[in-house]
Amino acid sequence: MSLPNTNTTNTNTHILVFPFPAQGHMIALLDLAHQLSLQGITITILITPKNLPILQPLLTKNPFIQTLVLPFPSHHPSIPAGVENVKDIGNNGNFGIINALIQLSDPITHWFKSHPTPPIAIISDFFLGWTQQLATQLGIPRITFYSSGAFSVCVLTYLMIHLRELYPLDEVSFPHLPKSPVFNRAHLPSAFKKYREEDPLCETVKDGLIANTSSWGAVFNTFDDVETAYLESFKNIVVGHERVWAVGPIQLLGCSNGPAATDRGGASSVSAVDVFSWLDQYSDASSVVYVCFGSQVFLTRGQMEALTKGLEESGVQFIIVVNSETFIPEGFEDRVAGRGFVIKGWAPQVSILSHHAVGGFLTHCGWNSVLEGIVAGVMLFAWPMEADQFINARLLVDDMGVAVKVCEGIDTVPDSAELARCLKGSMSEKVGAMKLRDKALGAVKEGGSSMNDLNSMVKELHALSM
Repeated sequence: MSLPNTNTTNTNTHILVFPFPAQGHMIALLDLAHQLSLQGITITILITPKNLPILQPLLTKNPFIQTLVLPFPSHHPSIPAGVENVKDIGNNGNFGIINALIQLSDPITHWFKSHPTPPIAIISDFFLGWTQQLATQLGIPRITFYSSGAFSVCVLTYLMIHLRELYPLDEVSFPHLPKSPVFNRAHLPSAFKKYREEDPLCETVKDGLIANTSSWGAVFNTFDDVETAYLESFKNIVVGHERVWAVGPIQLLGCSNGPAATDRGGASSVSAVDVFSWLDQYSDASSVVYVCFGSQVFLTRGQMEALTKGLEESGVQFIIVVNSETFIPEGFEDRVAGRGFVIKGWAPQVSILSHHAVGGFLTHCGWNSVLEGIVAGVMLFAWPMEADQFINARLLVDDMGVAVKVCEGIDTVPDSAELARCLKGSMSEKVGAMKLRDKALGAVKEGGSSMNDLNSMVKELHALSM
């Protein structure tokens, strides 16, 4: 259910929205910007030229949204020429892109001071913590947008604040969080593991993540029934105030008016008609496993050999999404013809997961994928690899019992026989997944927790302009 469209005229509530240029970060923040616009808030989205196509579906649907297009800073040594999005460089490029974007501070300031009705607040991604200082200089409040879950953000923030004493440890405990979780070093967020003291790139990232705790407000793409305890920890321990809004799953807000599901993240590399025609041939509900590890994961030859062997041996129907450069074992596509569908490149993931034939999702546990799997009510098979994924897997597998771990580690080669057994034996265990789906749908209905938080956020933003 969407909020009613009240945006027939511009208002004094003008917000600058600054996404971080990575698919997993941008999509949810753009969905949020759409919903805020529908509530009479004037939205300007800051974007660089090569990222404009990602905005196009939203701009087509919502003519009230404005753009501020600034050239991507061109003189940062860690970014290859022409790169403006993490998908073009891989997750190892996050630090460099974060540092490069700091150079937009002066152009933003110039735009702000010359604007006849400048923004009264900024909403920026949590990777852009340096915008906290920018907002202070401009005299406006900043709201941090978290594309990750509250559990992982609590862990990451604690690590950054106590970095020097925690960095040497092989295992880190978090006694202040619910259930006092303990993680070994290999399962901690990449921003912590990649830190190098006195490296200016690392120092900027660390300082930005800590600066997020000083922001006026925070908004999460999560919902109470998944992370109530961690949201309370964030409010009480991390920021010390109540201006924290959980408005997820954001993709469900305004689903009747927002960008079509097949448009999310860009154009598909295959025809949606072909994919759904293939899925329609399976009359048995929930018989197909969808396999996708996000746009930044490149499986090795050994991993692909083991994964494809496991899929073959499982006997299940499946769709597997790989990067166009990924090695595919010779003869694999011929051997699984009829029960396997290989997509090379971007796939219409939301639409595939929502098809009645799909009952399982083998995922790296990136947060967007987790939420999309929850919304679809499918069984989640977890293969966490990096970033926040091990924390997300802990939440799903150990805390909530709605997922099965089949492998872990970015370099790990899965056991084909065990993978086949898990896929074949767990597809019918969907009771917990369906209950969680119902809770997600309830959260975004009128009176649901996420809808209430969105309404509260909108009210606070309008109050800033009075």
